[in-house]
Amino acid sequence: MAQKLLLANDHIEGIRFYDAYRKNGGYAAVEKAFKMSPNDIVEEVKKSGLRGRGGAGFPTGLKWSFLAKPEGVPRYLVCNADESEPGTFKDRYLMEFIPHLLIEGLIVSSFALGSNRTYIYIRGEYAWIVDILEQAIAEANQNGWLGKNILGTGFDCQIYVQRGAGAYICGEETALIESLEGKRGNPRIKPPFPAIKGLWDCPTVVNNVETLAAIVPIMNMGGEEYAKIGVGKSTGTKLISACGNINKPGVYEIDMTVSVEEFIYSDEYCGGIPNGKRLKACIPGGSSVPILPANLLLKTAKGETRYMNYESLADGGFATGSMMGSGGFEVLDEDQCIVKHTLTLARFYHHESCGQCSPCREGTGWMKRVLYNLEFGKGKLSDIDLLWDIQRRIEGNTICPLGDAAAWPVAAAIRHFRDEFEWHVTHAEEAQTRNFGLAHYADELQAV
Repeated sequence: MAQKLLLANDHIEGIRFYDAYRKNGGYAAVEKAFKMSPNDIVEEVKKSGLRGRGGAGFPTGLKWSFLAKPEGVPRYLVCNADESEPGTFKDRYLMEFIPHLLIEGLIVSSFALGSNRTYIYIRGEYAWIVDILEQAIAEANQNGWLGKNILGTGFDCQIYVQRGAGAYICGEETALIESLEGKRGNPRIKPPFPAIKGLWDCPTVVNNVETLAAIVPIMNMGGEEYAKIGVGKSTGTKLISACGNINKPGVYEIDMTVSVEEFIYSDEYCGGIPNGKRLKACIPGGSSVPILPANLLLKTAKGETRYMNYESLADGGFATGSMMGSGGFEVLDEDQCIVKHTLTLARFYHHESCGQCSPCREGTGWMKRVLYNLEFGKGKLSDIDLLWDIQRRIEGNTICPLGDAAAWPVAAAIRHFRDEFEWHVTHAEEAQTRNFGLAHYADELQAV
């Protein structure tokens, strides 16, 4: 059984509420943190090797160390709970069932960063979770973990919950900050970075829900012990949102030494693919990362076992690899249509583009329309090259990564499944009544 740190107590009745959480070791990390200096806490997070769990995977301790500390200027910690990546729902699980874990992580992080006013910016569609978080914050206040002069340390801190309006773009940290300030959620040009000039032009750190929750076990067990879990630069545990054509969809905590094959087929995790179907493809890190065919998912292009960690999933670059991303693990069986799936993603990114950058605003719409024609029997073979050219002109040419997020799925789909796109053109009528099938996508590759 994999070691559990974040979900160790999720089975305990009433763990959502303060009494049960405190009885099972809750807020011990805060007590320990208050006996340390803020700089020592930052160093402990650096030792842990914790990487941002929202998608980028940037070292958390290093990000914290960038925070400017000018005299007389407030600093802010913002929790990014705007979980809008299709296929990703791990943060929702944490906030809904173990909200005090996040609150505890926020208190420790706020103390380390010197933030007296901390914000949870939550996705607008998570309306019912706002009430859960507000209740947890009220309980923390009532028991002396928030407010003025917490535990006699002289440290003041309050946490506020702010609902977004349901915009995917506000998952990007500068767009989130704009929205939190009451403006339209458009990403800012960087530099300056939020660590220098963020919320209300003050130094700001923005971290994801899972990242901040992970601060609790890091404090309790120590950064060096936490770093012993996992492998290489993929330290600690990672929450995975597993969905699609699997027998046991849900949120799983892994230690990043498990192989992709074990994660999909073992009873401990996804439990295999229903109805004896074969694996066709998988998006291993949320909708924005490249899709991989089965023969590049279970093994790398070199024939080595692929593991559920940052380095192994990225092995081969975008040519033969993908990314850990946000941990949204979407499995597709042999009956799924790649063209239709890619159209669904393109429609989403076109709808969610803020429109600030021309390549993204116009390009996502063009990709959606070309994919629509290919899916519904109106496409030409030249449309495939046109799609490739459009995504190439979007990637790297926008203020924020939404343009990249829209381009990468299209590029990967064409790269690995071009014959399926071509079949949609050459067999336009047949493509309306059945899917292309598995073809060679699960055939074993020759090691290179």
